[in-house]
Amino acid sequence: MKYLNIIMLAMVLSLFTACKKDSNDQVSEVSITSLNFIGEQVIPDNTTFNGTVVGGLSSIDYANGVYYLISDAPAAPIRYYTAQLTFDQSSFSKVEILSQVELLDKNGNPFSNDQADPEAIRLIPSSGNIIWTSEGYVDGRGVNPFIREASANGQFVKEYTVPSLFQATTQADQGPRNNGTFEGISHSIDNKGYWVAMELPLIQDGDAPTFGTTTQSPVRISYVDQATGEFGRQFVYELGPVVRSGNFMVNGVVEVLAYAENKFLVLERSFATGYSDGGNNVRIYKVDASSATDVSSMTALKGATYTPATKTLLFDFEDIRSQLSAAGGTDRVVDNIEGIAFGADLPNGNKSLVLVADNNFSAFGQQLNQFIVFEVIP
Repeated sequence: MKYLNIIMLAMVLSLFTACKKDSNDQVSEVSITSLNFIGEQVIPDNTTFNGTVVGGLSSIDYANGVYYLISDAPAAPIRYYTAQLTFDQSSFSKVEILSQVELLDKNGNPFSNDQADPEAIRLIPSSGNIIWTSEGYVDGRGVNPFIREASANGQFVKEYTVPSLFQATTQADQGPRNNGTFEGISHSIDNKGYWVAMELPLIQDGDAPTFGTTTQSPVRISYVDQATGEFGRQFVYELGPVVRSGNFMVNGVVEVLAYAENKFLVLERSFATGYSDGGNNVRIYKVDASSATDVSSMTALKGATYTPATKTLLFDFEDIRSQLSAAGGTDRVVDNIEGIAFGADLPNGNKSLVLVADNNFSAFGQQLNQFIVFEVIP
């Protein structure tokens, strides 16, 4: 009887463990008052895994103790990695790549060069599939942006219907800007769809941000229904100006993350050439779209009347630049941060917030595969 009791207890504990779910396995509302910096890690330049260079990490997501990282490599293998990040509320000690998955085209083949430009990834906890975006090449190549679902092993599952508004066009006065389309994606709070963010305004909507002046630079953030694959409501997020001047400069939305109904964290990144610290200025805004106009029926926003979402600065990465040390491999560099996700719960029960930088494979000079972790203060 003693041994039977022990066996029964073990079975109960095993069942409890199997059924216990990380609070990040489904999207749920999160209270956010402020962020507390925990630490940073860098995957060294030219690190390889399964014959590929680990780089171009443009987006991050988390579920079941595993982090998902999409690479924006323009040539096969188009891929995502899984990783483990080791941290608690006082320190961040390790990033380890666990696996690599090649994303295949509709025919089950590797993508040809310049057919996909991956930018965002989210895991679908209910199926184990992933949803990912490509911003395409809407210049002379005419490759449309897309939103696709893939199985855990990279096989094509389905494609979502992209309105013509966001597709490549030969007309100079309308359409998306090249390298400015589907940069970010988030689950909706009800887990029935996604919110996808443009990086830059459509040409007919407004101007791209500039340095020194405030322009009307409205970015569309659109709801996509998971069941139908169709776009629905759209609201406007107004970009701020470029923070620093340079021969080349840009400011855009690089990721969106829902944290409550109609409320989002939006990651805004400004970049300018000619600075020893990398030239990036990164900010996280709390965005409330509760009273924002649905602009999905408006083909152009220039001259139109609408109410944009409200935005409030939550965190400016300039506040931690002095804490990014040479010992950590960054030496006060805030790099090209493009990914944001709620990570593992901390020992005190608070959420973590994890960010990753796209190093562009150091094609434009030395850049970093930088990871930064915060504690979310409710």
